[in-house]
Amino acid sequence: MELYVIAPAISFATEFIVGGNDGWNVGVNYQEWAKGKQFIVGDTLVFQYKPGAHNVYKVNGTDFQNCNVPTNNSLGLFSGNDTIKLAAAGNKWYICGVSGHCDAGQKLNITVLDSATAPTPAPAPVPSAAPTYWPKRAFPRSFYE
Repeated sequence: MELYVIAPAISFATEFIVGGNDGWNVGVNYQEWAKGKQFIVGDTLVFQYKPGAHNVYKVNGTDFQNCNVPTNNSLGLFSGNDTIKLAAAGNKWYICGVSGHCDAGQKLNITVLDSATAPTPAPAPVPSAAPTYWPKRAFPRSFYE
């Protein structure tokens, strides 16, 4: 009797606290924080900061480079614990809209990968082909399938 098990690919979303322990504040190097992290569709960014001291705006690449804050406040997040689910692959740009904060470096640019194109972890190393000595009695005398 043969038994086949078909298991769907399982992926687990990751929640990233932007800036780690430093949170979303002036004086944090967010590009350094993001370096080496892999952002995949379905992951979540959490911007933590003191409400009223900062905010979060999703902008385009040009506005990111020039620190242009959208004039429509309804596009901003202001709670101090703002969550953004990464729903699509591509480049994403976020800035703080408080005067001078973006210019001081409070901005984040990441590339989000589609889960289908995200690199898979490296396979486990292959065990050595060297023979291993086992005493005769270590093996059972009968095998069952």
